[in-house]
Amino acid sequence: MKVLLVDDHALFLEGLKNLLVANDFEVIGTARSSLDALSKVELLRPDLILMDIQMPGCNGIETTRMIKEKYPEIKIVMLTVFQDDANLFEAIRAGASGYLLKGMEKEKFLELLAGIADGESPLSPGLAARVLAEFARRENERVRDEAVSQEMTTVLTPRQIAILQGVAQGLTYKEVADAMGLSEAAIKYHMGEITGRLQLKNRSQAVAYAMEMGLLKEGKSGKER
Repeated sequence: MKVLLVDDHALFLEGLKNLLVANDFEVIGTARSSLDALSKVELLRPDLILMDIQMPGCNGIETTRMIKEKYPEIKIVMLTVFQDDANLFEAIRAGASGYLLKGMEKEKFLELLAGIADGESPLSPGLAARVLAEFARRENERVRDEAVSQEMTTVLTPRQIAILQGVAQGLTYKEVADAMGLSEAAIKYHMGEITGRLQLKNRSQAVAYAMEMGLLKEGKSGKER
């Protein structure tokens, strides 16, 4: 497995290279910036990249995203000093195959890296539980959103859902009317129907309800009927 190392700290980069070479990893190159990394990827076509997150200019996560868009087959493992959940999940969304802390024991580090060849996704101890918890949270949110969608479509028509979504996004009645090809009077009538069906008192409560139910997310508005 051909490995490219990317880190802006020369001392760490040299130490990591020596560690990997001493343990039979084929290190084919190093890079100290995003631009350097992108150039080396084009030239060397590595199988695996060990990528520092915090780099000047374009960070490792954005660099990972750019590489994965062009070379989805390349595996990228993020390296960082900090246990930052935001960076962890952003790196996974960018396409990273793993996420390892620089301060971990070298034996564990090498063990986790070796698993990449077998299709494993290396995560520092303790981070796997966070990833599973986040996936569980997103699954619960998806189930909740589906339940909300079913509830909404039984109470409101797709046109009314679209109107409520537009109002919740801050559009005026006239702007909603123009966007939907309706009259402003029709929008006001539908808003009256919406507040009545949802047992709300006014537009402000309707907007609050729409936000609570996630109507500002993509895919929640329906087609007119």
